[in-house]
Amino acid sequence: FSLAVAAGRAQIQQEPLAKTTEGTGITINCSHPDIKSYDYIYWYRQLPGRGPEFIAFSHKGSKAVEAPAGRLSVAADRRSSALWLARPRRGDAAVYYCALGA
Repeated sequence: FSLAVAAGRAQIQQEPLAKTTEGTGITINCSHPDIKSYDYIYWYRQLPGRGPEFIAFSHKGSKAVEAPAGRLSVAADRRSSALWLARPRRGDAAVYYCALGA
């Protein structure tokens, strides 16, 4: 199955498509080089036929993500972040968005 990725705002770049097989971990990267000191990094996903669903947010460092299970990591310079899905299932196939906000 495919995990589709799209950008959350103009200053953010994401891969257009990421693919994996069921149960094989995958990392979805987000670049936000113009991030401000007060900005938080938010991740959402949108399953087919549904509205956006909040996954996690972070300001720096790394934190566990509960659903879908994985980890959100922010680079030391905060110019990029990565969402790692540990054991994705078919039901995790969605559009994944990252966004910045205060």
